[in-house]
Amino acid sequence: MVRQKIQIKKIDNLTARQVTFSKRRRGLFKKAQELSTLCDADIGLIVFSATGKLFEYSSSSMMQLIDKHKVHSDRDMDSPDQLQSFNLQSEKKNYGILSREFAEKNRELRQLNGEELQGLGLEELMKLEKIVEGGISRVMKIKEAQLQEENSQLKKQSEQARLNEVEGHNAIEGGHSADSITTNHSLVNGHLDYIDSVTSLKLGLPIPY
Repeated sequence: MVRQKIQIKKIDNLTARQVTFSKRRRGLFKKAQELSTLCDADIGLIVFSATGKLFEYSSSSMMQLIDKHKVHSDRDMDSPDQLQSFNLQSEKKNYGILSREFAEKNRELRQLNGEELQGLGLEELMKLEKIVEGGISRVMKIKEAQLQEENSQLKKQSEQARLNEVEGHNAIEGGHSADSITTNHSLVNGHLDYIDSVTSLKLGLPIPY
């Protein structure tokens, strides 16, 4: 069957329009992601729905892409030197942002270790206390789960050792019983042989061997 071509015009039905918007938007973002991956391109998409809701996709930082677009719009970037200079400036800016974030995370880590607490307000101290309490709670849960697992393993090992001990004891008792039966059987046979010998002597018959 030949697929019917869809006429491109505004969809009057509200429900159908919303469904189409959702499907087409996901397809558009997927194609943008594929283009960025295949061609190593910087891509930024900004979409507003009919109700004013924002949807966006960016292969990197959306703000960096917007800044880059502004620079290209404000001045001629046809010169390779100008483009290279802009890229260097962008990289320096990114390095500065990452350096500040790294310093902030290190400061938070030291505070969690009880260092550099001077100058913190009551609200900041209470927030830090909640973070520490949450970490301790998670550690205790993990520790409890590990202890339960170790106890379970020890219990299984103890039960197996007890079972092996019982089996060994039963095997020893079984061996003693077999030896007793063999000894009694030998005694009975010896007694019967003695009786046969005495009987033969009384009758004057040759002693059986």
